[in-house]
Amino acid sequence: MKPVEVLIVEDDIRIIDINRRFVEKIAGFHVIATATSGEEARELIASAKPHLVLLDVYLPDTLGTELVWQMRQQHRDVDIIMITAAKEIEMVQHALRGGVYDYIVKPLVFERFRERLESYREHFWRTREAGEVDQEEIDRMLTRQLATAKPRDSLIPKGIDALTLDKVVSAIKRADRSGLSAEEVGREIGTSRTTARRYLEYLVAEGKAQADLVYGTVGRPERKYRLL
Repeated sequence: MKPVEVLIVEDDIRIIDINRRFVEKIAGFHVIATATSGEEARELIASAKPHLVLLDVYLPDTLGTELVWQMRQQHRDVDIIMITAAKEIEMVQHALRGGVYDYIVKPLVFERFRERLESYREHFWRTREAGEVDQEEIDRMLTRQLATAKPRDSLIPKGIDALTLDKVVSAIKRADRSGLSAEEVGREIGTSRTTARRYLEYLVAEGKAQADLVYGTVGRPERKYRLL
């Protein structure tokens, strides 16, 4: 899958470094540039053409919410996630009306950040693969809440995302009867081996997949997963 190219717009260099390190911990993302002002951000958006902008509200030369509306006029294919200390309802509404994908309040908590970026990554990949969308997909895009896309999602435990689960199932379906290892599934869907294994073991626990030990000529046996 194509990595999500990210521009970080933040006036505090220390926070830029934190945000960059957080982004780099999440599979499927690549920070291509950073900016510390609205003017610099506008130049980079035009030249680097990022897929996603992580945007602060308080910039030295403009408000990030004003930049949102400028981007909507000139760069409509760029998505935005606000990361800011601004909690005023007017500011939040201004950003949401400008079509931001998410609004995250500082101080940044990695788990929340990872959750929302993984949600965006699934949205990014899915919408770029689709030629047409059905009502279910439109509902998902409008609500931004992947966990409410299907009734079965309410039964899925915390830490298991429905879209990622679907990708895992699809990857195993495409494999031959010998199945796939967690590492192979992770490589196929763009996640870490640990994440893939968590989803695979969930499928096993639900009785939807089977794990078999496969002994190679050298080294430890490997768990191969296949659907039942």
